[in-house]
Amino acid sequence: MAGARAAIRYAKAVLSLASDKNTTEVVNNDMKLIAKTIAESSDLNSMLQSPVVSSSVKKAVLLDVFKNANEITRNLIDTLITNKRLPLLEQVALKYNLLYDELTGTQTAQVTTAVPLTDALRTKVLAKVKELTGKDVEIKSTIDECILGGFILRVGDIQYNASIANKLNKLKREFTLN
Repeated sequence: MAGARAAIRYAKAVLSLASDKNTTEVVNNDMKLIAKTIAESSDLNSMLQSPVVSSSVKKAVLLDVFKNANEITRNLIDTLITNKRLPLLEQVALKYNLLYDELTGTQTAQVTTAVPLTDALRTKVLAKVKELTGKDVEIKSTIDECILGGFILRVGDIQYNASIANKLNKLKREFTLN
């Protein structure tokens, strides 16, 4: 729990600094890349968590992997190393992304489909989200063949189920009740 609170504090500080320098979007892109890279690379994650690997090696690796990062992002890495909080880097990046989305009024919509999202379906989903929330959203897509067709949309605490599996279940319930 203390790690989560610390991650939020670091993320707020970075957002404040990025706002002062008008680089919030650039830093947000860096943070997305950092979170994605650490989540997808078990070796990088293990290295960051390891107490055996020295801070100088961790710093060299991170600065090499994220060599195109903004100065604020590089300073965050330095600060986390200095404060012996480098294992929090992924959490800080994720918290920054959430804070940035709040700041810009953007929400993330989780869309589950049976097949990869087409442009037509993406347009339909965006229209439905706009109708439900009145906000702009970023879509994260997941594929689940069990829903047979259509889509399931989750935005915050709202869920809209337009899947064929859901419609078949409704029909099944109607027949068993009658």
